[in-house]
Amino acid sequence: MALPTNLDQDKLSEAALAILGLSAFHDREIIRAWKGMDWDLLDLLYQKGWIADPKGKAKSVVFTDEGARLAKDLLVRRFGK
Repeated sequence: MALPTNLDQDKLSEAALAILGLSAFHDREIIRAWKGMDWDLLDLLYQKGWIADPKGKAKSVVFTDEGARLAKDLLVRRFGK
């Protein structure tokens, strides 16, 4: 599904990254998360430099260092009490 054009894509991508961070796990030296989101949304996170290219057969995506740090920060900032 194409992302709706009437939504703020920056806010949407920040919320998506925070939620993606909930399924993050360490795999040796890298942090991964399961690909459980819309492909267009994952592509948006890739374009922002927060995850590695989501295309491929792997069932998970790799966070960049910035993406991993930002995912934790955004989760607390956007959804914390």
